[in-house]
Amino acid sequence: METWLSLVTDVGFPAAVTFYLLHRIEGKLNTLIESIHALPGKLK
Repeated sequence: METWLSLVTDVGFPAAVTFYLLHRIEGKLNTLIESIHALPGKLK
C-alpha cells in the first residue's frame, strides 16, 4: 500500500502537470497548423 502511495505522489503530480500543459498548448498548435496550411494560398 505504501509503495502505491509513493508511486502516485512521485508520478501523479508530474503526469497531471504534463496533461494540463498539453491540453493548453493543443489549441495553439491547431491554430499554427491551420496557418501553415493556409500559407501557400496566401502567397499566390
